[in-house]
Amino acid sequence: MTFTKRSLITLAVLAGIIAIAYYFFVTKGITYIWHWETIPQMLFYYGSKSADDLIPSLHMGVLMMGFVLTLKISIVSTIFGIIIGIIVGIARLSKEPVTRGISLAYVELIRNTPLLVQIFIIYFFVGSMLRLSAFVAGTAALSIFAGAYVGEIVRAGIQSIHKGQMEASRSLGMSYTQAMRHIILPQALKRIIPPLAGQFISLIKDSSLVSVIALADLMFQGQQAVARTYYTFEIYFTVAFLYLIMTFSLSMATQYIERRMAISD
Repeated sequence: MTFTKRSLITLAVLAGIIAIAYYFFVTKGITYIWHWETIPQMLFYYGSKSADDLIPSLHMGVLMMGFVLTLKISIVSTIFGIIIGIIVGIARLSKEPVTRGISLAYVELIRNTPLLVQIFIIYFFVGSMLRLSAFVAGTAALSIFAGAYVGEIVRAGIQSIHKGQMEASRSLGMSYTQAMRHIILPQALKRIIPPLAGQFISLIKDSSLVSVIALADLMFQGQQAVARTYYTFEIYFTVAFLYLIMTFSLSMATQYIERRMAISD
């Protein structure tokens, strides 16, 4: 049995436990009229978007539009978080005290202040000066936040490689950049994949905070739908499930990459 099959079985068992708990403790314990029939229309609906659109077709509902935007924010933030993290991680190991000090100050400042405060500062202060959109400001805040944690993960991964690897590379005539690119980082990457996956799974969940700057992500759309319909439980359960789809897919992709790298070894 492969690891993927075990994970799917674990997920099925977890879903069964949640379903049983939902039936006995929620359905039996709360006098509430459920309206699950409204949820499919919030995901997809068949019809016309406007009066000018005479041909009906399949369109995304509010929750699915929020899902897509959350996915975009997470992907862009992950890419820039990796770029920032690699630069910061290497800078943390620099022999230049100024470079090392700046990178350390960045890491400590970002890791020891709340993400919500950082979003407010970037959106209302930096964003107002640079005229940034809510999407750019929210993505920038998440990227900067993730970059600090990725930087520490990269630093730890590089330090886990024996220093003799760098010395051997330099003795063969490689520059520091070449040795880092071709020798050190590829080895460190295999070791830091699990903590990186955990960080980016957290980033997907943390992206829900951008709803406070009126960015129409999944959480914002869910809140707006609850305000319109008052179907609190149905909508928030659906929102949670959509977040689970994103995080579980990333977890499965990470496990696949780990297996492929293990085969290459």
